[in-house]
Amino acid sequence: MPEQSSAKTLPNVLAGRAEGKESAGSPPRRPFLLLLSAITIPIIVLDQATKLFVQAHMALYESIALIPNYLDITYTLNSGAAFSMLADAPAWVRLAFLLSMSTVMSIVLIVLLARSERLSIYSFAFALILGGAVGNLIDRALRGGRVIDFMRAHYYDLNYPIFNVADSAISIGVTLIILASFFGHDDEPKPAN
Repeated sequence: MPEQSSAKTLPNVLAGRAEGKESAGSPPRRPFLLLLSAITIPIIVLDQATKLFVQAHMALYESIALIPNYLDITYTLNSGAAFSMLADAPAWVRLAFLLSMSTVMSIVLIVLLARSERLSIYSFAFALILGGAVGNLIDRALRGGRVIDFMRAHYYDLNYPIFNVADSAISIGVTLIILASFFGHDDEPKPAN
């Protein structure tokens, strides 16, 4: 009768699991810290660094063509929400609404990330959106409700609203969620009958 080895396979040892199952004493691994450190925090840092660079090196409304007639860096301050929504509302209403919504959204996203059981397109998208939301929240808190925007995509005089790194992260995250909702599949294991 052959003896069974008590040796674990290398992937199971590295993952801290025995026989492909979570070890009894350790909680299931969650991607929260990985997503925060690899996606959310770098987005916040990149967003703030680019905004500070533009603010320090450009005059307000100055524009530098990167790709003539297609892409410019144009320094603006946006007092509204995404794409200048609420820009005409009274300042105190706009500030209170945008700060409270950004704070609530950040808290909800942190909870969703913390509850994620595994890496997925949704957890990746939540981490992107959280990075963008916090990046813009920092701007609003430090700049009296205004956000530095500087990327101007256009075709000659046909303009897309000026945006920043945080806006890009939010847009990519939302797009991933929409695409995953339409084209994703349920990759959870099905119970055996």
